[in-house]
Amino acid sequence: MIYFVTGASGFIGKRLVKKLLQRKGAKVYFLIRAESAGKVAALRTYWGVSAARAIPVPGDLRCKQLGVSAEDAKKLKGQISHFYHLAAVYDLDADEASQVVVNIDGTRNAVGFAQAIKAGHFHHVSSIAAAGLYEGVFREDMFDEAENYDHPYFRTKHESEKIVRQECKIPWTVFRPAMVVGDSRTGEMDKIDGPYYFFKLIQRIRQMLPPWMPMVGLEGGRINIVPVDFVVDALNFISHQAQPGGQCYHLVDPVGYRVGDVLDILSKAAHGPRMNLFVNAALFSFIPKAIRKGLMAMSPVRRMHHAIMSDLGLPEELLTFVNYPTRFDCRETLAALKGSSITCPNLRDYAWRLWDYWERHLDPDLHIDRSLRGAVGGKVVLITGGSSGIGLATAHKFAEAGATTIICGRHQDKLDEACKEAQARGYRFIAYSADIADMADCDRFLKALMGEHGGVDFLINNAGRSIRRAVEASYDRFHDYERTMQLNYFGCLRVTTGLLPGMTARRKGHVVNISSIGVLTNAPRFSAYVASKAALDAWTRCASSEFADVGVSFTTINMPLVRTPMIAPTQLYNNVPTLSPEEAADMVAQACIFKPVRIATRLGIAGEMLHALVPRIAQIAMNTSFRMFPESAASKGDKDTQAKLSPEAQALREMMRGIHF
Repeated sequence: MIYFVTGASGFIGKRLVKKLLQRKGAKVYFLIRAESAGKVAALRTYWGVSAARAIPVPGDLRCKQLGVSAEDAKKLKGQISHFYHLAAVYDLDADEASQVVVNIDGTRNAVGFAQAIKAGHFHHVSSIAAAGLYEGVFREDMFDEAENYDHPYFRTKHESEKIVRQECKIPWTVFRPAMVVGDSRTGEMDKIDGPYYFFKLIQRIRQMLPPWMPMVGLEGGRINIVPVDFVVDALNFISHQAQPGGQCYHLVDPVGYRVGDVLDILSKAAHGPRMNLFVNAALFSFIPKAIRKGLMAMSPVRRMHHAIMSDLGLPEELLTFVNYPTRFDCRETLAALKGSSITCPNLRDYAWRLWDYWERHLDPDLHIDRSLRGAVGGKVVLITGGSSGIGLATAHKFAEAGATTIICGRHQDKLDEACKEAQARGYRFIAYSADIADMADCDRFLKALMGEHGGVDFLINNAGRSIRRAVEASYDRFHDYERTMQLNYFGCLRVTTGLLPGMTARRKGHVVNISSIGVLTNAPRFSAYVASKAALDAWTRCASSEFADVGVSFTTINMPLVRTPMIAPTQLYNNVPTLSPEEAADMVAQACIFKPVRIATRLGIAGEMLHALVPRIAQIAMNTSFRMFPESAASKGDKDTQAKLSPEAQALREMMRGIHF
């Protein structure tokens, strides 16, 4: 038997051709565009046949007679028993013009060519979208009853099927598959479409919440999902049954699932939280359209809506299916498949295969380089306070990743030592001696930096000063607050505002501010330090809102206690559990790779929540720790010695790793 197939390289098409070629003596001619000629060898390998059984026919669906040459058409005339038309645009978010050209004009051209070569039977693979948004049960013998098909995808599917029904003069059959997903046996799929758009949302929920936490989901309308292997098997079997033509078959799941059920099934497959309570999405229809349109007309609401949909990879058109009103009768299909052992499998039985394949092969994040080299390689990075501690460890990490790494600090000898160490490791730093707390020196440094490098891609505001001294010991030391604020707040701002114009002009840039866990826990004895970092945090929140739409982003790291020269004067910290500078540098790297709004430890977040929910209890807890840990001798101007801690204090410092006491 000899076949002709359009869309043979597509997801359904190549699997159908493989089935056809398994028939004894079968030969398949398939339409191929000139730019896709390179796919032929791979297709034959997939089908497992020689060139004699799978013959490409150069042409173009968009041209009359499919653009097939007169010579090729003459060879095919009277030879084709079955003509399968599968080529179409199936994407909901495709532009209208391309859908019209391919789905409508392409079908007309396919019908004309099939008639010209006198094909025995024309099989048109349509879609349940041809029914539009019909309210109720849509039968296989219904067509003109379709309604609400204004959307380009629905309209072009309806119009293409109408062409077959009205213009095709040879026997024809229409197949309307439901939403086609991956193979129920392997999960294999070639693109993100239909239910797959929800996968990223489920993945995000799984990352944020434990699997045992109950979720509230949308009940929504019923959507119909079928695996590609069922569609191909049913199409192959039914099309070879003796039939006069003019039939239509719904290749759908006889059960069908509500949107909420589908999300719950996929959540289970993803080992994410289950949806135990459902809210009927139809309730939203009670909100008058005028109010909904009015809300979406407001720029902040519209931008927030688009940002959320874009971040989750959800096309606007997907919302159409939340209250999908149509159910599909498939009694003709079931009757045609009777005795064939071909049935649509239950989604619950193969959803895990779909999820596994998506997460391994289709997840968009797989194609993003999440390494530090991918984020900063070849980019210019400035690290203030880069001659020691967190800054130096970060500089080594970034230079090793291929960044043009600039460090600055007050002491030239330390900068020189850092540069020698970098050179010994096989890379280099660019060092500038600058006192960020001195506004004039800061301006000089920025001028030199801009003149030499033209700006930076990443700014790490790491330079800082910490003072551990109780308020009652600071009555006559107001300069502690001034000098801490001068560096930690004003110095950081001076550098940041000096570099922001360049970032804004290029519409890209990222600023990482090294803050403190003390801002979240309100650590006693650190009022000067915490206040300066809190000021920087507040400024960052304001600035990030202003620059969100120009490609400049900010990350605040509420850094826990790190063993650096800054804490060395306090002997109390010698035996306190702390992070190493390298661990802190890893946090900075994550900030530059993923660009989150904030990075904080669980302990810091717990402290923030405690102060927000039960401030009095938090205050008592912090006061207890304040009285439990002694004032350091260094804070009094004396030579510091290791203080002897009570057993309670030792237990507390072990439990609260990273908090300043």
